[in-house]
Amino acid sequence: ESELYKLNHREEDCVEVSDELADIIKKGLYYNQISNGAFSITAAPLCELWNVNSECTRIPENKEIEAALKSVDDGKIRVEGNTVYFDSPDTCIDLGGIAKGYVADRLKEYFVEQGCRSACINLGGNVCLVGRREDGKRWNVGLQMPFADRGELLTTIETEDECVISAGIYERYFESDGVIYHHIMDPATGYPAKSGLNMVTVIGNNGTEADALSTIGIVLGQEETEKLIRNNGIDVEIIFTDSENNMSFYPESFKDGKDK
Repeated sequence: ESELYKLNHREEDCVEVSDELADIIKKGLYYNQISNGAFSITAAPLCELWNVNSECTRIPENKEIEAALKSVDDGKIRVEGNTVYFDSPDTCIDLGGIAKGYVADRLKEYFVEQGCRSACINLGGNVCLVGRREDGKRWNVGLQMPFADRGELLTTIETEDECVISAGIYERYFESDGVIYHHIMDPATGYPAKSGLNMVTVIGNNGTEADALSTIGIVLGQEETEKLIRNNGIDVEIIFTDSENNMSFYPESFKDGKDK
């Protein structure tokens, strides 16, 4: 019954949508543009094909991946006001790389409007904070150690009134012949991203932005992600966690994940 489901099962090439859905689609297209396609809201065919983290998970054949890639093209969507236009009937929208951050932003706005001064919104990998804790201290947000038991922490972030959002390859994956295949797809190849990173954590004031950037980080890797951030004047801090769970920080003044 969701609006997005109905949009993906449309019968016409232009559909009127709500303010919220139009807004989040526009934002998704923006991050697709600045990342040169590394972030894509039309990657649904790839996600469905790989079906990672299910009992029937398998490595698709090259011809299947090539066929799915033909439908992955954010340039086939445009939004004007509340109308979404599609250039192809095969184009479907998947907001998995941005939706939780967007929802967290809207929740925070609502809480603040209602007079809330202290809150922790936890959507699983996406933490959005309102102010400080009730006792006046800053929040401590723990980062899960990739591929470790639940609750084993890599580090903690001490902050206030910000979002701490992580994307990682360790939550949904399977292993075949010693190779890990995870759920974050590279739209350029049709395969799970191979950037050498286990996790990317973005700390900033905008949950939508942090959510998209964490996914972009997994796809592009540290060097290209830092370049993207500098070129677009984006104000965030990032922890890059490599395949050995070693941490690197951006910007250089952000030396560890505890003191901001």
